[in-house]
Amino acid sequence: MEIHITDTCDSTSSRLTAEAARLPHGYVLAAREQTGGRGQRGNSWEAAPGQNLTFSILLRPAHIPAACSFELSMAIAVAVADALETDCLPKDMPVQLKWPNDIYVGDRKLGGILIENAFCGQAIERMVVGIGINVNQTVFTSDAPNPVSLRQLTGRTYDPDTLLQAICSSVIDYVDSYDRRPMPDALSRRYHSRLWRRAGIHRWRIAATGEEIDAAIDCVELTGHLRLATEPPRRFAFKEISAVL
Repeated sequence: MEIHITDTCDSTSSRLTAEAARLPHGYVLAAREQTGGRGQRGNSWEAAPGQNLTFSILLRPAHIPAACSFELSMAIAVAVADALETDCLPKDMPVQLKWPNDIYVGDRKLGGILIENAFCGQAIERMVVGIGINVNQTVFTSDAPNPVSLRQLTGRTYDPDTLLQAICSSVIDYVDSYDRRPMPDALSRRYHSRLWRRAGIHRWRIAATGEEIDAAIDCVELTGHLRLATEPPRRFAFKEISAVL
């Protein structure tokens, strides 16, 4: 693992992607201030300078085929959640994963993960994993509906650099371990044990039609598809459906 921290950057993921050819597996670029950070669904990522974590990790898995890339997305999300729960939060505040890989505590968003893959034939050439975690920020001004920070949750002030080290170590160790010995069933169980809204019936909005339906989650498949327990079961790719908050 090689961590580099810069004072300001437009997008750590864009920078890593542009320079990936000369950078090694496990290279981390973090920015005290990120001016062009991106979130899922094309949204921007709000982060007050110096108060949060905005960073990207370059990964080069050697053995996982392109068709199994979502398994690594699952592994990354579980690793981030594990690090946050171990180092930052009390046991009565479990970290959950909102499909596909947002980081939640209760119904509030603590962080997000945006993964950009590059493939070479049937292999994964590289993964650029952009991660944003709300750490010490207490006022959010964007129109995001439900942000929360570690400090808001616990009242504590955190050292971002220490947390950066813990999360990166967790992610790289888990990905390296999974790359050496994939265990998809065990990974799926760990992911589902943290899945937000895993139990009960909840409301969903279908992107193509705007229709809202009430349904329980059946599972998240290893391909990344969300399967809802409707009759008959319905299966959705990312961006085809979203949870109604």
